[in-house]
Amino acid sequence: MIKTIIFDFGDVFINLDKPATMREMNKYEIEKLSENLMDINQQYEKGLISSEEFVKSYQSEHSQLQTEHFRNSWNAILVDFPEYRYQFLKKLSEEKNYQLILLSNTNEIHIDWVKGNVPFFEDFNACFDAFYLSHEINFRKPDAEIYEFVLKQHDLKPQECLFIDDTKENTDAAENLGIYTWNIEPTREDVIDLFTAKKELF
Repeated sequence: MIKTIIFDFGDVFINLDKPATMREMNKYEIEKLSENLMDINQQYEKGLISSEEFVKSYQSEHSQLQTEHFRNSWNAILVDFPEYRYQFLKKLSEEKNYQLILLSNTNEIHIDWVKGNVPFFEDFNACFDAFYLSHEINFRKPDAEIYEFVLKQHDLKPQECLFIDDTKENTDAAENLGIYTWNIEPTREDVIDLFTAKKELF
């Protein structure tokens, strides 16, 4: 029996355009990212370097990249947050049948954009019993440590948890720990259909 629902954020609640950042960077003659910058991205997502250090890492390899242009490119992945998904979560929260946790690979520049562009973000945040962003807890999916952290923090049994994420690598990692999962396909599935899509668990 499911007692805790753990939600990803991107392409579960907020719509993403994942290729958009590189499309924008192409405008500044950046065709692909070096191995170093790929590693820097992960460090930043774990909160191991500051936003200023992050931007400077890109500028050290691509001197033509102005800070504003980079931030706009970086945030191009973020599209919109349909309010009906927030209303679904709000109702779920008010019913108090499940513990609700958000677990997202989200960095500081992205969450700052969300706070500035999603008027109901604070109310959305308040619907959760816990709200974990990778850059704040220094773990990222799909590393086992991030799931183990959540399980330990809340004294959870994996078999009583459902984890919803759009990235199969992330749901596979959770399944390896005994957590039920829904690898949501954002082009044809929507989180508001949770209790239909996963009715066998409820």
